[in-house]
Amino acid sequence: MKKNQNNKLVSLFILFLVLFLPGFVLAEDLEQVCQIEKIEEQCDRLSQTECRLLLEKCERYYREQSEEIEKDLDKTGEEKKTLENKIYSLKRKITNLNYQINQSNLIVKDLGIQIGDTELSIEKTSLRIEDSKDKLTNILRTIYEEDQKPIIEILFSEPEISDFFDNLVALELLNSKSKELLQDIKLLKINLEGQKISLDGEKGDLEHMVEIQTIQKKENAETKQEQEYYLKITDAQYQKQLQEKQAIDEKAAEIRARIFKLIGVSEAPTFGEAYEIARHVESITGVRPAFLLAVLTQESNIGKNVGQCYLKNPTTGAGEVISTGRKLSRVMKPTRDVSPFLTITAELGRDPYATPVSCPMSYGYGGAMGPAQFIPSTWILYRDRLKTITGEPGDPWDIRDAFLASALYLSDFGAAKQTYNGEFNAALSYFAGPSWYKSRYADVYRRDYGYPVMSITKRYESDIEKIK
Repeated sequence: MKKNQNNKLVSLFILFLVLFLPGFVLAEDLEQVCQIEKIEEQCDRLSQTECRLLLEKCERYYREQSEEIEKDLDKTGEEKKTLENKIYSLKRKITNLNYQINQSNLIVKDLGIQIGDTELSIEKTSLRIEDSKDKLTNILRTIYEEDQKPIIEILFSEPEISDFFDNLVALELLNSKSKELLQDIKLLKINLEGQKISLDGEKGDLEHMVEIQTIQKKENAETKQEQEYYLKITDAQYQKQLQEKQAIDEKAAEIRARIFKLIGVSEAPTFGEAYEIARHVESITGVRPAFLLAVLTQESNIGKNVGQCYLKNPTTGAGEVISTGRKLSRVMKPTRDVSPFLTITAELGRDPYATPVSCPMSYGYGGAMGPAQFIPSTWILYRDRLKTITGEPGDPWDIRDAFLASALYLSDFGAAKQTYNGEFNAALSYFAGPSWYKSRYADVYRRDYGYPVMSITKRYESDIEKIK
């Protein structure tokens, strides 16, 4: 019972937040709430500040979604690369097996020729053995016949008795030599038959090896076909993720454009466009794009806390919050920034009392202008340098001028060295002035501004590599 009551209390609390706090949105509802058409409908009912909060929340949501897809893309890309490597390896194995099979088949063919030659030699040797046997038979028959002759016939058949014995000895010698020859021929035949058996065995082994290699080739081909199938699936998944990321990035770009409009910047660049501007600025100032974009992101967070106040009293520097009309006393430092601000707006044809500037924080003054967050007195210092480079007075609300002025400032304080320490010091000089390290808040500056800028720089380096 108590558990049900707790659940009801939680549900009522969430309902209260949704109904009475317009800026509050459940995380699981962001996908629906952050559709551009839904945002437009909600912003029509919300105050400017509440609309800004919603836009920033949705921009952050899409950025996080994009980062998640980026991780999936990296993972899928690695899987795709692994499959491609496996397919390449299998292709090489199949090619190697083809070479081995062809080589083995050539050896088998050569062995077949050798076996044929050996069989022919065995056949010729067999004929020689038969011929020798016939000759031996004739010799033995002659010897036998001579042995059977009576003494009287022997005495009268030869002129001399010694001739008879000479013939008999010759026949015995021929018989002995023929037996030796027959024995040699038989040994030759035995050797040839042994060679044939050996060649037959070698040929059989090779033919068996070819069968195994052919099976391996077939298995590798089937595995390769399977890997290619999965590669197609992985590639399709990779392309789908790319499309999803592109769609999310486009939504985030639309929301950023809306935020820029709220701070008085007419055209919001995409990251690619911002990079191209920053790259051009690098050629002039030596400040690398990733660092410059990181500083500008940290300064305005794409418009966060920028341009929410109007100057109303040039004498005191007092003003008001644009969305609520609430009066504030330190919108702009009168002795330092009001006069330069009036000069800048006059040159640009802007109404100084209807031009958005930053509201003051809990300490110090507001009055910073545009996405680069220059206070008027500092902008004036760079105005003539901008005019020398571009030929026109600089506009702090123009993205290109803001980029260039920021890079000039950062370059003056060591960023052009493109070293970690040089950029770190330049970023903190940009935020808190050249003597930032003497401040009692120096550690806070490092923690809350310097290190985040360098972290964003590293992330942007990776992003830039992908669009080069």
